[in-house]
Amino acid sequence: MIGAAINLFRGARVGFVLAREGALAFADPSEMPPHLRLALRLGRCLERPGIGDGAARLSVAMTRLGPSYVKFGQFLATRPDIVGMRAAFDLETLQDRVPPFPQAIALRTVEAALGKPVSALFVSFSEPIAAASIAQVHKAVVQDADGTQRTLAVKVMRPGVRERFMRDLEVMRFMARVVHALSPQAERLRPREVVEILARSVLMEMDFRLEAAAASELAENTRDDPDFRVPKPEWELTAREVLSAEWIEGTRLHSAAELAASGHDPQIIGRTVIQSFLRHAIRDGFFHADMHQGNLMVDAEGRLVAVDFGIMGRLGANERRFLAEILLGFILRDYRRVAKVHFEAGYVPAHHSVEDFAQAIRAIGEPIHQRRADEISMAKVLTLLFDVTALFDMSTRTELVMLQKTMVVVEGVARSLDPRLDMWTTAEPVVRAWIARNMGPIGRAQSGLDALRVMSDVVGDIPDLAMRLKRVLIRLDETGNDEALRLERLARTEGTRAIWSTLALWGIAAGALMLAFRGL
Repeated sequence: MIGAAINLFRGARVGFVLAREGALAFADPSEMPPHLRLALRLGRCLERPGIGDGAARLSVAMTRLGPSYVKFGQFLATRPDIVGMRAAFDLETLQDRVPPFPQAIALRTVEAALGKPVSALFVSFSEPIAAASIAQVHKAVVQDADGTQRTLAVKVMRPGVRERFMRDLEVMRFMARVVHALSPQAERLRPREVVEILARSVLMEMDFRLEAAAASELAENTRDDPDFRVPKPEWELTAREVLSAEWIEGTRLHSAAELAASGHDPQIIGRTVIQSFLRHAIRDGFFHADMHQGNLMVDAEGRLVAVDFGIMGRLGANERRFLAEILLGFILRDYRRVAKVHFEAGYVPAHHSVEDFAQAIRAIGEPIHQRRADEISMAKVLTLLFDVTALFDMSTRTELVMLQKTMVVVEGVARSLDPRLDMWTTAEPVVRAWIARNMGPIGRAQSGLDALRVMSDVVGDIPDLAMRLKRVLIRLDETGNDEALRLERLARTEGTRAIWSTLALWGIAAGALMLAFRGL
């Protein structure tokens, strides 16, 4: 009861801040029941005068609510399927920048995590050079056994951030339950699932050993790529709260002029950004999902270097083929091929017509070929494609949405370096190479070997499966009617509990609204 009251108070504060900063303007009243439309109108009466529009509203509200909500906003920026493209783009402006915490606390955190004094681990350890809501970065020097000195970037977790996030997470779960109780129609946006996905994402981001593992995997995948590299993690100096990695001296991708002044060709770098991302997504099925300018730089040898591997994306074999076939289909204007890929991957239900779906895709593709190459947005094409697939009952695929959103960012970075970049010509070599390798003779032979291996495993498991099936049938025969009666009683109990839970949440929501008005 006390915990519910605390969550009620904190939830009311969150609602008041969102209303006060005008963030409720993003809610669509057309799909709300009458009582929620009334609540929305009352909430919008709380908006303070002189607020901006779009990004100004959301970013200010999330920033006022604290680091956990900034992370939540950044997470929602990768999920336009939930908040819509307009809100997703606005949320991209959230800046995860906060003042650094004291050097003495950072040193104590490093010593506690690594089990030795900082002086025994590093030759030097600088003041923080960058700070965010979860961690801050220091520049340090280590000395190897042979006397060689190396410079590292050391990421140190902010004290208390994990506990604060867990506290705020409980409030988010509480609010998701209230939203579901007040408007079951909102369940199509899956508020409870969204909160749990955020929880898993941030908790993984708060374990720097996992980020080091992501960097190591990406480095292994790209070890033969001449134009891309990843900083090497220093495993002996990495723990849950501390991440040490190779220090990179390079030029950030903030402007073409800055790159040119450093002796690099911005047009070549722009092509490298696109092709590297597509290689990672299509060839490897593992890609950096936060490739904005701040996480990319060019080293002295002209190689693209990525940093900060807290947010990564994965694609399975079907999704990789899906992406490659779609891009090649648009390049060749083969819309039936694009449509067939959707059906073969199981993304569009079989009761729809391939021809009808191909016609819808043609409506996206044909306007592309009537414009100059530098006027065509690959990310916009994929956005329109996902809009069309909604008409054909295509279920949301989280991994594809993250891919599409990352492509929007990557394309923006590349076009900022070369405004006339031909996205399709740049993408074609990567796409064709993957299709030739995986769908040509070599790829088909490999698929055949994989199928034989799976069949061999299944045949080997048949005796065990038969015994397990026999045990299940014997157990079902023994339980008989008693099990059915028990399940019926359980269903009645759970139904009664659900009714009382819903009534309680209605009362909590009413209290939250009263607290919000008192906050005025």
